[in-house]
Amino acid sequence: MRDMVMGRKNHYGSKSKRGTEVAALFYSLIETARLRGEEPGHYLRRAALAAIQNPEAVTLPESQD
Repeated sequence: MRDMVMGRKNHYGSKSKRGTEVAALFYSLIETARLRGEEPGHYLRRAALAAIQNPEAVTLPESQD
């Protein structure tokens, strides 16, 4: 959780609502990966590829289990 608190503190002064929303999205994806026991970088790559393959759907990548 400390990473997220520090990120929130750093982005507080960005003066960009869109930037804050994007940061929140990435924080959520990174924490989801950690909770699932996956490496966040790999998880984000799979999420991006899933979004490119099916841009009309909002889905998380399938588990690697």
